[in-house]
Amino acid sequence: MAGPVLCVSGLTKRFRRFEALVGVNLSVEPGTVFSLLGQNGAGKTTLIKVLLGILKPSEGTAQVLGFPVGSVQARRKIGYLPEDHRFPEYHTGPSLLEFYGGLQGIPRQERRKRIGFWLDRVGLGGRETVRIREYSKGMKQRIGIAQALIHDPDLIFLDEPTDGVDPVGRREIRDLMLDLKRMGKTLFLNSHLLGEVELVSDRVAILNKGKMVREGSLTELTGSRPSWIFGFAGDPIAFRQILMAKGVQCSVMEKPGASPPHQWEVFPESEAVFGELVKLAGEDPAGLRFLQPRRESLEDVYLKSLGQREAVSA
Repeated sequence: MAGPVLCVSGLTKRFRRFEALVGVNLSVEPGTVFSLLGQNGAGKTTLIKVLLGILKPSEGTAQVLGFPVGSVQARRKIGYLPEDHRFPEYHTGPSLLEFYGGLQGIPRQERRKRIGFWLDRVGLGGRETVRIREYSKGMKQRIGIAQALIHDPDLIFLDEPTDGVDPVGRREIRDLMLDLKRMGKTLFLNSHLLGEVELVSDRVAILNKGKMVREGSLTELTGSRPSWIFGFAGDPIAFRQILMAKGVQCSVMEKPGASPPHQWEVFPESEAVFGELVKLAGEDPAGLRFLQPRRESLEDVYLKSLGQREAVSA
């Protein structure tokens, strides 16, 4: 489709006096993997429920696949894996997909083709007679993904898709997500596994107390503030005084038992400032032991956005 798959403007959701979402703006392009991060209670589930049409916004607008949220036209092309799904445990994998495929109006003959395909694709082929009550947590996640995909949706919401899945299974699910992206599908991913998010996402948004505090591509989020690690044999008193005098932002990275024990992450504003700091660090009596560049991880960006890993001045 032309234009964004998701378009959210000024979205606010109130529950009496509590604001779960506050002026959220969001745009997701087709054929991408978009990840939503945030602590428990940040508003992630509320936002997903609004986009699915389960909750109505208090203010603002939202469109999904070019239609107003909650419209029948939009719902027909959406797949959804909830975080805490509860499938009837008397079902087998095929009977569960038969049920959900029927709800979606897929013709019986076509359902049977898709059931076999998706069971194999999520790694449940050969277990057609096993009832869900006998499934492991990982198997339940796999059948949940299959039910979200059985009707060939254009937009798929995946809430913690690798929760409880072993490392091999997580790799298979990541590969599946990337295959879906190559097919032109759009994925809206909610996960606490930041390493997983970093491997598959095109763009990431961070919610904090209902507000969108950061949003952008991984390069934009992690590459905009290059930093350097200065490691000293002792306490670099002179170097700290220089950083204070120049107003250079930095973070202490001391760890018990680390060698060397005194490490500083420094954010020079320019190459000229960096060159000067290298010269001054080399002259510090504490003894400069090493110097290495550091790329911020998504975890760093996430924690700083939530105010849990603030940079400190010297």
